[in-house]
Amino acid sequence: MYRFAIYGKGGIGKSTVTTALSCAFTEMGLKVMQIGCDPKADSTLYLHDGKRIETMLSVLRKKRDGAELEELVHEGYQGIICAEAGGPTPGLGCAGRGIAAAFEALEERDAFDILKPDVVLYDVLGDVVCGGFAMPIREGYARKVYIVTSGENMAIYAAANIAVAVDNFRQRGYASLGGLILNRRNVPDEREKVEVLAGDVKTKIVADLPRDNAISEAELHGKPVFEISPESEYVREIRNLAKKMIEDYDQDIREG
Repeated sequence: MYRFAIYGKGGIGKSTVTTALSCAFTEMGLKVMQIGCDPKADSTLYLHDGKRIETMLSVLRKKRDGAELEELVHEGYQGIICAEAGGPTPGLGCAGRGIAAAFEALEERDAFDILKPDVVLYDVLGDVVCGGFAMPIREGYARKVYIVTSGENMAIYAAANIAVAVDNFRQRGYASLGGLILNRRNVPDEREKVEVLAGDVKTKIVADLPRDNAISEAELHGKPVFEISPESEYVREIRNLAKKMIEDYDQDIREG
């Protein structure tokens, strides 16, 4: 099972990237599970025609231990298995603890053994890397972490913090950093700024995604960009990224 976590500052486009990767892996003939770990619960939005699915926390609040696995996950576009952790009522409770509770619920129901996905993608908010937000790194759920960033200062700052957190956990035998995904905002010297970041955190830029109107067009229709613009430049770059992620993962396994 290939296990990836996609981190990034809120609003950087990580959910768009994660959803596109899910489509790319599915196109490769792999069974994919996408788990949204953002309290906004919108990671899988465009895999369900722009409609939100019920979050795991919402189901657990209503049914507690009586919640069945099929109530926690939902089938979306091209059979992609979707789950949204969700979050607490605003002002009441910790979003990080909510993610932890959702993950525990999947484990208790043997979700991965029953569903048998080939690829699991965790879409994680990276403004803070603590508590539940660090679970995909800390608890061994993901093996490789990719950070979505642009050349904007706050995105770079968040990406640097995430990279430090990943390195700290890697030394304990958990997930390692697979690289940076440059999601362009067309700011001045964008590539150069992200290259400096890559050097600072001792990693590489694994994808350079264009600012493509195909994405906003797809969102307007409530669909994934793979369905609306399958030959767009953005989709071509995502396909290349998906292949590289699998190759790097396999190499990582071979090297121990």
